[in-house]
Amino acid sequence: MTYARLVGEEIANRAEGPLLFLSRSLDVGLNEAVEVEGADGSVRLGRIAALDEDSITVEMLDDTAGLALQGTRVRFFGEPLRFHVGPGLLGRVFNGIGKPLDGGPPLAAEHAYRVDGLPIKPTAREAPSEFLETGFTSIDLMNSLVRGQKLPLFSGGGLPHDRIAVDIACNARLPGDTQEAEGFAIVFAGIGIPHDSAEFFREEMEKSGALARTVLFLNLASDSSAQRLLAPRFALTAAEYLAFVEGMHVLVILTDLTNYCEALREVSASRGEVPSRKGYPGYMYSDLATLYERAGRIRGKSGSVTQVPILTMPNDDITHPIPDLTGYITEGQIVLDRDLHRRDIYPPIRLLPSLSRLMKDGIGKGRTHADHPALAAQLYASYSQAQQTRVLAGVVGEDGLSEDDRKLLLFGDDFEQTVIHQGVDARTLEESMTAGWSALRALPAGELHRLDDRQIREHLLDRAPRREPVA
Repeated sequence: MTYARLVGEEIANRAEGPLLFLSRSLDVGLNEAVEVEGADGSVRLGRIAALDEDSITVEMLDDTAGLALQGTRVRFFGEPLRFHVGPGLLGRVFNGIGKPLDGGPPLAAEHAYRVDGLPIKPTAREAPSEFLETGFTSIDLMNSLVRGQKLPLFSGGGLPHDRIAVDIACNARLPGDTQEAEGFAIVFAGIGIPHDSAEFFREEMEKSGALARTVLFLNLASDSSAQRLLAPRFALTAAEYLAFVEGMHVLVILTDLTNYCEALREVSASRGEVPSRKGYPGYMYSDLATLYERAGRIRGKSGSVTQVPILTMPNDDITHPIPDLTGYITEGQIVLDRDLHRRDIYPPIRLLPSLSRLMKDGIGKGRTHADHPALAAQLYASYSQAQQTRVLAGVVGEDGLSEDDRKLLLFGDDFEQTVIHQGVDARTLEESMTAGWSALRALPAGELHRLDDRQIREHLLDRAPRREPVA
């Protein structure tokens, strides 16, 4: 057991936030795990955040309330932080640093993995190519998620991203037989969330039964900012164990990455580092990449890690550094829309700026449905035309539009009300495709440029006449 002496009270009083300063008398390394034992015998976890020849800065991961300098000792582990995992992981609830919050016993651990993860060699990665169903038409039909992909959701303050996150966790599934579906798990991490959001996540998952296949991490807003930086890393470590040791397909939902980045800025400022754009550290891009790049598939391994990170854009600004850098690293984005939310359309997903770059690799014949790519392309094209026609109608009025333009306007309204909007009920991909074909029946055949004659005949002309579009 190795101890270092805390420095004098004068230096310690300069420290703001969850940082302790020690005089350096040992050969230790950056990010090494430590235990801080108070005079009352209570033990708190920390890690080395910075060091030089004379001093060591320890980042506290537990609450420092009541921790006095007098009589406090620090033990160094000589290795980075590790998360002890085992087969009983599913169904458990942890805090941001892997301590049980559900009143259950400590996890019976069989492995201890570094929470920073290990880089995956590019040559060891296998290209994602298998569809993953979320229950939302706007994602499954229009921006399909593929196992091993990282597809962020860009939201804004007051938008229902928490509700969407829970619905994805409760309804996501693997298409196919029951045996394969049993190899599916959710890792859900709430980062810097208020107490009511934490209770909402826990209660909704318990109510739906999804908690039995979920590992839930809850980092509260009252927890230290240093713990906030580790919450997604503990969650991703659990996901990697389930995927690459247990052979499961794991969907990781991280909300809210904006809170993570705010903590990164706070800790960086407390260390005296030079700030970059809007006060965030210059290494925020590479730091976010250490999280996002832990998604994927490994050649020869049966499991996969898929990520849906959720972040709120300050002032709905998609050019803000957090969504901007996220867009460079990830493979697309799902964007929520405030106007759709005001009109009670759920989920309020704005389709035109949304994109899944790996969608083409996970849909089509032999994967989802042979007509899925053409249907999605036609819906995108027609909805884009409808949006342009809305702008035109705002200039010349609806009376100045042609008959086909009026049909496009009706299609746009109907599409939002019957395809994008689905309420609280999840849809299978088949139900989503049925809703899409139904919406297209409002358009004349001459406008269906992305469909071939067979598709028009089988899905549009040979069906019973649909109801009138929503005005």
